Amino acid sequence: MKLKDVRKIEFWMATVVFVAVVYALLVDTNNRDDSGMHNYFLHQKISYSYFFNFFVPNFIIDLLLYVMFLLLNFVLIPSLINRKRELLNYSLLAALILVSGVILGVCRTYSHAYELKDYDSIQRSYNSIFFKAFAQAILLTIIISLYTCAQYLISYLLKSKAENLPLQKQLKMDLSFGIGFWFIGLFFLITSRSHLQLSVLWTLVVLSSVGIVIYSLYYLLPKLQEKQKKFRDFFWTIFAISLISVLPLSVPALFFFNQTNEVIFIVAMFHLPTQLLVSIPLSWFLFKKRLMRQNEIASLRTELGQSDANLTFLKSQINPHFLFNALNTLYGTALQEKAERTGEGIQRLGDMMRFMLHENTQDKISLMREVEYLNNYIALQTLRTSMSDKITLITEIEEQFENYHITPMLLIPFVENAFKHGISLQKSSYIKISLQVRDQVLFFDVSNSINPKSDNDPEKLKSGVGLENVRQRLSLLYRDRHELMIHENANEFFVHLTLHL
Repeated sequence: MKLKDVRKIEFWMATVVFVAVVYALLVDTNNRDDSGMHNYFLHQKISYSYFFNFFVPNFIIDLLLYVMFLLLNFVLIPSLINRKRELLNYSLLAALILVSGVILGVCRTYSHAYELKDYDSIQRSYNSIFFKAFAQAILLTIIISLYTCAQYLISYLLKSKAENLPLQKQLKMDLSFGIGFWFIGLFFLITSRSHLQLSVLWTLVVLSSVGIVIYSLYYLLPKLQEKQKKFRDFFWTIFAISLISVLPLSVPALFFFNQTNEVIFIVAMFHLPTQLLVSIPLSWFLFKKRLMRQNEIASLRTELGQSDANLTFLKSQINPHFLFNALNTLYGTALQEKAERTGEGIQRLGDMMRFMLHENTQDKISLMREVEYLNNYIALQTLRTSMSDKITLITEIEEQFENYHITPMLLIPFVENAFKHGISLQKSSYIKISLQVRDQVLFFDVSNSINPKSDNDPEKLKSGVGLENVRQRLSLLYRDRHELMIHENANEFFVHLTLHL
């Protein structure tokens, strides 16, 4: 998936989340549900309005978050990364932080008006409120900017190359999923007005989990697999890494937690269970599943290679040039001995073998060539049965076609079946074959008498696969473009095929 496609998905996801949040806010107006905020106003003996002190500030903040995400993620940060109009974009970035801080501060003076009485003077209370608002605006700007920069960094590092395209695609997909999962959760925490500390913990724990999963899938587990290590070795390795990483993760958390002495414990309480109960099982499951898929692909490639080798070997056993030269020699000898029927049979057999070796391997061939092969087959069978006067063969096959194409060897199974089951040298039998094309539609009819095989005939116990094979080919290659009707009774077998070319 390209970066521009990911960004389209981001836009619509952000829009859907914004609409959902606003819808939830509107629904709450029916019940005047403000999550108990009015109690703070009543406690401070300040007049409270659900509309002005809750609904309007929260709606403006949600709209501001949505606009900030669109401007930063799709306009300002990409322009700065690409170094386009840097002075203008830096100025717009500063203006965005300033305006966002002012809007958040004004909204907070309404939504948190009860805080005004916590300070000695109104000026100090306003200073505190607007300081927190500008800090929140800067934090939001940093978070969204880091998210956008991470996208561009991943896109740059994982730029697809021909020699390792599958690995690059998989790694890019894993990173995109992990970062997207983190951002969606963070966006919900912010829009639901959760405590800032919870958002910080979410960011630290989830991003560290993404790093551990990626490290496990693309480095640690492949190394352990080479050394034939088991799950317990992987578990204790990740446990040690998770334990060691608690201290580095606690350092940035110090800036957002007041209880500095408890930061390490709080981070460890969220971080360690997540890695042990989520990251380790998820990494192990994904690695085993992908390893199984790779083994299946390798096995299929091995089988395919063996099949190709066998086919190449078989082809090497029969040199087509030698075969055709031999047939030409026999044909010339037959003409010298004035065995015209033998010569004609050899010539037609050579044409049929040439067709099967060269044109039968193509997906589509000219309808003229298919008809030539059909005529050669019928002519060879006629040579075999011409000595009997009990066999009637009627063919109505057009000879001239426009530039129509057809799948090779699609018509011959019906004719082969007719000669196989419809001809008897001792009893009266017949075969009727008709082929014509009208308005790009092929009409093919074959009917024959039915002559049961004798008990000592080796063909009696063999079930033919030709008709079943052609049924499958028609359903795959001419789906909704053909009609096949087969009728059989005690004396006659009839096939009608309509094919849209």
